[in-house]
Amino acid sequence: MLKDITLGQYFPGDTPVHRLDPRTKLILVVVYIIALFNAKGWASYAVMIAVTLLCMWISKISLKNIFKGLKPMMFIIALTALLNIFYTQGTPIREGWIITWEGIDRAVKMMLRITLLITGTFLLTYTTSPMALTDGLEKLFSPLKKLKVPVHEMTLMMSMALRFIPTLIEETDKIMSAQKARGADFETGSLIERAKALLPILVPLFVSAFRRADELAIAMESRCYHGGEGRTHMKQLQFTGLDIAAFLLGAVFLAGIFIMKRFGL
Repeated sequence: MLKDITLGQYFPGDTPVHRLDPRTKLILVVVYIIALFNAKGWASYAVMIAVTLLCMWISKISLKNIFKGLKPMMFIIALTALLNIFYTQGTPIREGWIITWEGIDRAVKMMLRITLLITGTFLLTYTTSPMALTDGLEKLFSPLKKLKVPVHEMTLMMSMALRFIPTLIEETDKIMSAQKARGADFETGSLIERAKALLPILVPLFVSAFRRADELAIAMESRCYHGGEGRTHMKQLQFTGLDIAAFLLGAVFLAGIFIMKRFGL
């Protein structure tokens, strides 16, 4: 299960999506989320699914990788669907039943919304390197520097946290394998017994995480890192014609969703 978590991973490529400016991708993800939460009818969701599949095809991200990342979230998606099925008022599908047609409709839409939301986020991290993501966030939030907000430090922390998710997952998997080799059992017993069985994993994991953080801090200090003041970038971010075309398509897409919402589609 831990190996299925792909958040924070970057798949190098030379597709149009990979070549987009990170600021463009961040803004388009926000546009995508706004459109997703304004989709009401089935026609709107069909458009959302079509756009998502098109982006996956252009970026050459396979459905296998998306499903692999979605697998740890299946419980939350299923629980959301069940709550909507049993707690939505409407016309019962059969006399005397508490399940309604409106509940089924809402449950399916909520499942699609959560799945598309996670998929859109995955496409951002899969096609954007952590360094490019940091530079893009810093550029977008640069106006906040006038308010004395430590933008560079904040974006660096976000990028580092995202970058070390796969590392911590790999470390957890190694610790679990070592504990299983010593006879530990994480799959049987009551919920309390399973929680107690996790203690031998959490303690070395926290120790390893703090040691890694300390080593990273020492490495940054030894390279004379003093924050964002006076810092320059090896690669300067510049918008190209591809970014302008992506912005125009994003605006048309968002306008189309709002129009469909207006007509209840």
